[in-house]
Amino acid sequence: MQSSGDATAPAWVSVRGGDRETLLEYQWIAPGRDAPLLIFLHEGLGSVSMWKDWPARACAAAGCRGLLYSRPGYGRSTPRPADEKWPVEYLHEQARDVLPALLQALDVDARRDRPVLYGHSDGGSIALLYASYYPDAVAGAIAVAPHVFVEDITLRGIEAARLAYRQTDLRARLARYHDDPDSAFWGWNDIWLDPAFRDWNIEQMLAGIHCPVLALQGEQDEYATLAQIESIARHTPGAVMQALPDCRHSPHVDQPEAVIEAIKTFLQRL
Repeated sequence: MQSSGDATAPAWVSVRGGDRETLLEYQWIAPGRDAPLLIFLHEGLGSVSMWKDWPARACAAAGCRGLLYSRPGYGRSTPRPADEKWPVEYLHEQARDVLPALLQALDVDARRDRPVLYGHSDGGSIALLYASYYPDAVAGAIAVAPHVFVEDITLRGIEAARLAYRQTDLRARLARYHDDPDSAFWGWNDIWLDPAFRDWNIEQMLAGIHCPVLALQGEQDEYATLAQIESIARHTPGAVMQALPDCRHSPHVDQPEAVIEAIKTFLQRL
C-alpha cells in the first residue's frame, strides 16, 4: 500500500481571518489524481504532521486526492496571540469562515469540485457544521469521534489533559508537531473548560445537513459516549453510524484498516 510518497511537501497560504492575515500550513496528497477530494480536519490538538502517513494511506486505498491543513494556532500555522481566548463558537468560525477561506486561497471551487470531509474529534464537529452551512459545497461528511454536545466524560478527559500538560512531558511531545504548543493546547483546553462552553450544542444544526454522513466512534472512546454518534443518526437525514470495537478516541490509530474500509465503502456509495 502506498503511504507518504504521494504527499507533497507542506506549504503555507495566507488567509484573512477577522482583522488579520493568518498563514495556514497545508499539504496535498496526489493532487494530480483524477479522483474525488478528501479533506482531513484534525482533532483538538492535531496538525498536518500529527496525522503522519495515515491520510496518504487512506487516499491510496480509496483512490482519491487529499488535502490536510493545520488550523490557526496549530502545527506550523500562525500561532494565536498569547492573550487571545477562543470564543465558545470557535468551531462554528472554523467551519463557516476559515475552511472556505482556505479553499478559496487554494483555488478550490467547492461548489464544482465538491469535497468529502473527514473530520476527527473537533474536526468532526467542524465537518458537520460546514456541511450544514454549505450544503451545496460538500459531497459527504465522515465525522469520526465528533462532538455535538458536551458530556461530563469529555470534560473529565480535558481536565486530565490539563494536569498532564502541567506535570508530565505532554508539552514536549506536542512540541514535535506544533511550533507553539502552548498556543494549540491552551486555546483548546481553556475554552472547553470554560463554564460558558458547557451549554455548547450543535444538534440543531444537524437537520440542515443534506449530504450523506458517516459517523464513526470507538466503543472505548475515553472522551465521549456513543450518545454523540447516536444523536447524529437521530438528527441528520440519512446519516449512518458505526461503532468500532477495541477502539478509543483515535480510530485512525487504533483501527486504521477498519476506518480505511469505511472510507472506501462510503465513497463507493457516493
